[in-house]
Amino acid sequence: MTDTRRRVKVYTLNEDRQWDDRGTGHVSSAYVERLKGMSLLVRAESDGSLLLESKINPNTAYQKQQDTLIVWSEAENYDLALSFQEKAGCDEIWEKICQVQGKDPSVDITQELIDESEEERFDDMSSPGLELPPCELSRLEEVAELVASSLPSPLRREKLALALENEGYIRKLLELFRVCEDLENREGLHHLYDIIKGIFLLNRTALFEVMFSEECIMDVIGCLEFDPSLPQPRRHREFLTTTARFKEVIPISDPELRQKIHQTYRVQYIQDMVLPTPSVFEENMLSTLHSFIFFNKVEIVGMLQDDEKFLTELFAQLTDEATDDDKRHELVNFLKEFCAFSQTLQPQNRDAFFKTLSNMGILPALEVILGMDDVQVRGAATDIFSYLVEYNPSMVREFVMQESQQNDDDILLINLIIEHMICDTDPELGGAVQLMGLLRTLVDPENMLATANKTEKTEFLSFFYKHCMHVLSAPLLANTTEEKPSKDDFQTCQLLALIVELLTFCVEHHTYHIKNYIINKDILRRVLVLTASQHAFLALWLASSEVLLRGLHHLFSGALRFMRKIIGLKDEFYNRYIMRNFLFEPVVKAFLNNGSRYNLINSAIIEMFEYVRVEDVKSLTAHIIENYWKALEDVDYVQTFKGLKLRYEQQRERQDNPKLDSMRSILRNHRFRRDARTLEDEEEMWFNTDEEDLEDGEAVVPPSDKMKSDEDLMDPISKFMERKKLKDSEEKEVLTGKASLSGRQSPSFKLSFSSSPKPSLSSPPTASLHPGSPGSPSSPGTGARSSPPMAAVTTKGGLVGLVDYPDDDEEDEDEEDTDSKEESPPLSKKSKLSS
Repeated sequence: MTDTRRRVKVYTLNEDRQWDDRGTGHVSSAYVERLKGMSLLVRAESDGSLLLESKINPNTAYQKQQDTLIVWSEAENYDLALSFQEKAGCDEIWEKICQVQGKDPSVDITQELIDESEEERFDDMSSPGLELPPCELSRLEEVAELVASSLPSPLRREKLALALENEGYIRKLLELFRVCEDLENREGLHHLYDIIKGIFLLNRTALFEVMFSEECIMDVIGCLEFDPSLPQPRRHREFLTTTARFKEVIPISDPELRQKIHQTYRVQYIQDMVLPTPSVFEENMLSTLHSFIFFNKVEIVGMLQDDEKFLTELFAQLTDEATDDDKRHELVNFLKEFCAFSQTLQPQNRDAFFKTLSNMGILPALEVILGMDDVQVRGAATDIFSYLVEYNPSMVREFVMQESQQNDDDILLINLIIEHMICDTDPELGGAVQLMGLLRTLVDPENMLATANKTEKTEFLSFFYKHCMHVLSAPLLANTTEEKPSKDDFQTCQLLALIVELLTFCVEHHTYHIKNYIINKDILRRVLVLTASQHAFLALWLASSEVLLRGLHHLFSGALRFMRKIIGLKDEFYNRYIMRNFLFEPVVKAFLNNGSRYNLINSAIIEMFEYVRVEDVKSLTAHIIENYWKALEDVDYVQTFKGLKLRYEQQRERQDNPKLDSMRSILRNHRFRRDARTLEDEEEMWFNTDEEDLEDGEAVVPPSDKMKSDEDLMDPISKFMERKKLKDSEEKEVLTGKASLSGRQSPSFKLSFSSSPKPSLSSPPTASLHPGSPGSPSSPGTGARSSPPMAAVTTKGGLVGLVDYPDDDEEDEDEEDTDSKEESPPLSKKSKLSS
């Protein structure tokens, strides 16, 4: 069989029932050994890669639509389509498919996939075809019953569709409709409604082409006006002929394009307004109708895009000052609808579409339109601008940076967008919300491109903060010149909340630029002024106006989020700015004014202070306690503020005793322990013990001035290395009773000294001594009575060793201490001597 090549586009149907373009190539039919059969092959025209390899299965149902489409399903949820550039190519491939399946090429569908019972299939196959009743007024009820009975059976639907096509039955039915309407035969009109609706559910392109032709489509819509379930008929034709009028803002010279536009609009109207909402079982029966509209839109956009004369004239009139307002309004609405149609295109086709518009000068045209006074025109221009930003924000950024070199800041495109956001007249600020989203997309570094030399982020952000940020923040700065907001109505609150939200986004995603701007313009203090509105608290307490309450909540929470985002960066540059200007003061005032009410304000403020505590932001902790503790100390339903005070006291203690804090950290890192406990409490007790509190019998350490001298503070690392060497031997001595310890003391270390000619050895700094403990400076070998065994410190030859003991419960310790007293004569003797 000879291969034939035709230019086609390959489409697949996605989960949203939309066609995805898989590429353009040339199709052929050939025998594929791997698939063991004749197959359809499509190779990409760009690189020759294989776009499609599909075996022509004998049981696959292929449909031919609109003379240039072949559609089929290869799996339960995998539909394919080939869109041919030429009808001849489609006919040739269709003949190949029909030849493999043994079908007549004159049919538009080869077979159905739905299984039926053997008995029904035998009956249908044995009958030569479906014979339709004569198309007469008296037989309409019979025709309606025949159509309704054929819909459940796929084979009967196929035979009914063939009968309707071959006999020209649809046109005969539409002639009867005109007769019934003239005679006001309501029963006949109701039957025709059921018949035409059933024909739609046959889902056949060939039937749609007849029904949607110029001479038939209005009568089809007329039939669907007479729904038997409604008391009065609809007036769809009246709307289409009188209310909906087609306006050629730019004359369309191509009659085929004009007819295609009319047809698409009317078919879309039928789908959206005329046909009843399909049931779950009927929805898939209208898939061909969806495809018909989709491919029509693709064809319209392509034909307009290829008409350079049309687009050139369109943009010329848009930017011409001589164009009157009504004409410009129509031009903008046409361009908006044109962009909306482009959303049906596949990504590569949409790229080509927007590149064409960019080359035609759509952005300069939008800049002119946005500067006009007509609100409707500006609204349509905003919608067009949103399509461009969503498609390619880099293209918009490049344009505005280039125009800044030629124009003043007031007429820059982005500044016009900001001004429209600020001046939105909608009480709910719907347009302002849309524009804020576009600005957020434009300043988002995540979608900015990077090149080898420069980054788009650096260039655009420098431009934005230099030329645009002052316009964005102007309403905020104007409304916060005093200690309280000058205006706090709902619309102002909503607008300022949007601005603060965008500034919060900048704090999170921009670093250098936004930091300098906040510091130089004192933005955080201005934002926090918004929390000082007495009107806001009155509304929050009384809730007299739900709308105002919602706006104030939005604004208040936005101001707190802004400060919280700054604190969350843990940037000391920001922290110094906050402390220098006492910017926690309005937050504390707002917290106190809110009282004990458990609401959004209460939770947001407490979370902010809790973050400072948990993250141990030392500078802010000290600032909060030193300046606002008296106002917050009575808040006891959460432990946040008491926790901050504890953090602060720990910081002060470490600052007052830097050497001891250093030594304590070294000990904590080096001592050998068998349990998970820390000795911080015992260490604190030892350090807090004054020299004058010690009695003669417990002076096992030298005077405090000697402790503080550099000579007596041995090098910690060498000291502990020596301790480690002696640890094993000393621990063994302690465990075998060679240096038994007895007595109970408040939490501290157990001390055991072996006899040594050098009596003036200093104990480790973590020892804790209490009045009344046995021992004497004149008896260096005496052992101190201690608390439950935690660590034994032994001295031998001037070296100190730390040894851990396992923890026992208090009863065992009491027994051990008693035994120790009874079984240790040396200690008893030493105790008597010391007394």
